[in-house]
Amino acid sequence: SAPLPRKTGREMSESAFVTVPEHVAIIMDGNGRWAKQRGLPRTMGHRKGVETVRETVRAAGAVGIKYLTLFAFSSENWRRPEAEVSDLLGLLKAFIRRDLAELHRQNVRIKVIGDRHSLRNDILGLLLEAEETTKDNTALTLVIAFNYGSRDEIVGRLAVASSS
Repeated sequence: SAPLPRKTGREMSESAFVTVPEHVAIIMDGNGRWAKQRGLPRTMGHRKGVETVRETVRAAGAVGIKYLTLFAFSSENWRRPEAEVSDLLGLLKAFIRRDLAELHRQNVRIKVIGDRHSLRNDILGLLLEAEETTKDNTALTLVIAFNYGSRDEIVGRLAVASSS
């Protein structure tokens, strides 16, 4: 992980009056379009998105943001072509395997939100490991919204309501 640039005295005094939000949420969308605009495969856009996540998490912690929520994979994403879904899940697995130790060293707590019931065991295991490993960390809480979706939540709630 690259160190953040140091500020000069003047920059520090000017930034002393900047209010840092406590919680920032990002919808991770447009990586495929970014790649397409550059004549690259969609998967390259997703890979670039992971690099951007690393930079964003590092910067959020450095400026004192307490909560960073990444809306990473909605339930609607399961409707994408199988190869693309497989690539996205592979990127998630690689991110956790590669970055979990570094996030833990940076005192980042990982919390995963979304529907876990239908996840493959290998994905669910990695998400649970990330949460367990970092549960006592206190610097930045990285909330990963995975397998979430308002459409699925509405259908689920209607099913529960109609069965009662």
